[in-house]
Amino acid sequence: MGRPSQEEPPVETLKPQAYDISDAQDANTQEHSLTFFQALSLYPTGVFWSIVMSTAVVMEGYDTKLIGTLFAQPTFQRAFGQEVKPGSYQISAPWQTGLSNGSSAGQLFGLLLAGYVSEKFGFRKTMLAGMMSVIGLIFITFFAPSLAVLEVGQVLFGIPLGLFQTIPVVYALEISPLCLRAYLTNYVNFCWAFGQLIATGILRGVLPMTTHWAYRIPFAVQWVWPVILIPAIFFAPESPWWLVRKGRLQDARAVVKRLTSDRNVNFDIDKNIALMVVTTEHERSINAETTYLACFQGTNLRRTLIVIGIYCIQTLNGNPLRGYSTYFYQQAGLPTTQAFNMTIAGFAVAIVGGFFSWVLLPLFGRRTIYFWSLVLMFIIMILVGALGIPQSKSPTPAFAWAIGSLLIVSSFLYNCSIGPLTNTLCSEIPSSLLRSKSVVLARWTYAVTTIIAGVLTPYQLNPTAWNWGAKTGLFWAGGCLISIIFTYFCVPEPKDRTTAELDILFERKVSPRHFSKTPVDLTEAIYGDDEKKM
Repeated sequence: MGRPSQEEPPVETLKPQAYDISDAQDANTQEHSLTFFQALSLYPTGVFWSIVMSTAVVMEGYDTKLIGTLFAQPTFQRAFGQEVKPGSYQISAPWQTGLSNGSSAGQLFGLLLAGYVSEKFGFRKTMLAGMMSVIGLIFITFFAPSLAVLEVGQVLFGIPLGLFQTIPVVYALEISPLCLRAYLTNYVNFCWAFGQLIATGILRGVLPMTTHWAYRIPFAVQWVWPVILIPAIFFAPESPWWLVRKGRLQDARAVVKRLTSDRNVNFDIDKNIALMVVTTEHERSINAETTYLACFQGTNLRRTLIVIGIYCIQTLNGNPLRGYSTYFYQQAGLPTTQAFNMTIAGFAVAIVGGFFSWVLLPLFGRRTIYFWSLVLMFIIMILVGALGIPQSKSPTPAFAWAIGSLLIVSSFLYNCSIGPLTNTLCSEIPSSLLRSKSVVLARWTYAVTTIIAGVLTPYQLNPTAWNWGAKTGLFWAGGCLISIIFTYFCVPEPKDRTTAELDILFERKVSPRHFSKTPVDLTEAIYGDDEKKM
């Protein structure tokens, strides 16, 4: 599986007519005609490489859960916390805030870097650079003698995590056919949940330990991922869409050939490339710029604001509460061991939810699943908050278990709908030219909301601060309500739409509620736009 060592030539600017528009239309029609199993048969290698690249997100999920769960580990509390009563230690709310947000702060820089670097050097090289940096950065957190050093390690470690947040999602969409897009982008969320499950399981395993290895072993496990993934990603193909954007059409053709099986005699590689060229050049005819500023110009403004809003919903639906689930269970009244067990159960259920999302995808539209899941999440958060009121006055095991069970249900709901569909929607909605930068801007805004939530959540839950406990659910119910309103009025239905068709629907300013019903003729739209400009 050798890789061609070619110098990158200047970007070619091809008009849609440079490739037969009828070829692009044929490829567009075939995209719609492929069934799930036909697509699997045609793109077995593409599916494999998408899975490989997305597995890097396990690292983000692992790190996200690691720090929040360490706050509930007695050994970590004794080593770095302060004694609040005889024999009981707590990491103070300010330090919880700083450590939780350290990684997010680093991700802000890493995300902006990802938008530039991935578009200049490609997804494969950018991922390799991020993976290699991770190996060195883990030493800082592993040997951290104080919370201050651990904070530095978290900030620096967040930079490559910023790369891993955006590239796998965009890569999955750009190497897969229409009917596999949702499944492969959903897998990214599955990896995130799996990483959190591994972190919780390892922390549960070292819970009886009383030495520094109780918290150093979980940090050391992070070295496993780059050791496995660096050799795999080295041999991964580049995105054919990226190669088309760079004018490397022969390389793009070679990659598509590598991603697909030659057993399907009806698949025409040249027509597939024609669709990429026509789509790319049509977008360039609307706005040739590929800067971050271009994301806020013309029809791209609407698309960018939608993906930013969707990523903000990741926070608004109550995800920060689930991120602190172990600590939350403790403050709700469960013993430490049971708090860890409930967290493991929650993430095991999340994995099941990830699989269940694949059952929902062919049955309902993305917008439908997303909207009604937010409605259900709103109800769950109301119930959690309502139960927290009597629990705060007169704690009982029954209320504690009920609150914990509702949070597990919310984890299942999130991971079968809101979580995975965020990746799908936010990779489908932007134009191909600005896809990476649009996702970066959305993830950047999400990281900012995560930092804000990371400041609020420790104070909401910590008994030495606001001590809201389960009543925090009412706060996030308000976030769910905002999310429901935004989704109804702003989020379109991209299911069964190619990138070219979505471009046209946005250019025509079709209402989000009418995306699924509006017919699109690719040939008429491309030629019609060209004639208007002549």
